[in-house]
Amino acid sequence: MAMLTIGAFAKACRLSPKALRLYDELDLLRPARVDPDTGYRYYAAAQLERARLVAWLRRLGMPLAEIRRVCLLHDRDGSAAAREIRAYWARVEADTAVRRDLAAFLVDHLTTGPDGPGKDTAMLELRYSAHSDTGLVRPANQDTAYAGTRLLAVADGFGPAGAPASSAAVEALRFLDTDDVPAGGVLGVLEDAVRGAEQAVRDVADGSDDVGTTLTALLWTGSRLALVHIGDSRAYLLRDGELFRITHDHTMVQSMVDEGRLTPEEAASHPERALLLKALTGGGSGAAPDLRLHDTRADVRYLLCSDGLSAVVPDTRVRELLASPASPDETVRALVEAANAAGGPDNVSCVVADVVETTVHAGL
Repeated sequence: MAMLTIGAFAKACRLSPKALRLYDELDLLRPARVDPDTGYRYYAAAQLERARLVAWLRRLGMPLAEIRRVCLLHDRDGSAAAREIRAYWARVEADTAVRRDLAAFLVDHLTTGPDGPGKDTAMLELRYSAHSDTGLVRPANQDTAYAGTRLLAVADGFGPAGAPASSAAVEALRFLDTDDVPAGGVLGVLEDAVRGAEQAVRDVADGSDDVGTTLTALLWTGSRLALVHIGDSRAYLLRDGELFRITHDHTMVQSMVDEGRLTPEEAASHPERALLLKALTGGGSGAAPDLRLHDTRADVRYLLCSDGLSAVVPDTRVRELLASPASPDETVRALVEAANAAGGPDNVSCVVADVVETTVHAGL
């Protein structure tokens, strides 16, 4: 069997040798032979199809974990792989459409200017509700859920003082619900607030590493949402009937999924699925939360929840409940009921917020 050196193979498939070495380490594209003395990699010509597929998917911007799934599907069923790529690209296009709408708004806003002709102005606002429940197994509720005009937050405490820890973390952010926050500096303000939340957890925990909390929050600026996230509570977006998760779990099993060592299905039943890699802890780990701005639009719905919901209620059912015409208050209660109907093994907290368009009339 004819072999290609890593350099020749890289040129043929348009992947760099550095990328090929990475894909070897991730078990995504193993060389056909490795020289036992030099460690030099050699590839078979038959591997070019897989390599080119990986290269094309990387140009699409697809994450490596998803590329692994597409490649495995391609080995068994090309049409299934095509469906996976189609679904991924639909998500990309939906995200792009949101940014396009924002760009059009900004162009119109800047062109008209503050001295432009008076006219009715469409503005966005939140309609929201929060609910927290002990569940059917736990003796006490260590979750905290909060929803206000600008701030939405869920925290899931753990350890002997888990309830005070989650409450302290959310309380440390509540000033954001009333203070004016400049849109241009919202991430910096939110980052500072999270440092305050971490200190509040340390004060409650009295230095114990066994006490801490997750924290997932959204801060509304009037046209965008700033997200802060640490731990395994989650934030979801329902847009045009499709459900998107907009947070990434900071857990051991999620890191194994990202590395291609577990499938999402295997992760759901893994015995260490609740093992956190990041949280706000009493020992002051200093772990950096995820921080980013999220463009939004009218007629979308957000869900923040603790893992008491996401661990027991399938995404298909969550999507079904979020897509109903029920109000945010009715929806959060339906979600909590669904978690308890699935056994209620943990505390469950949900925040649901709708982005709606309102009209401010000229001259008012």
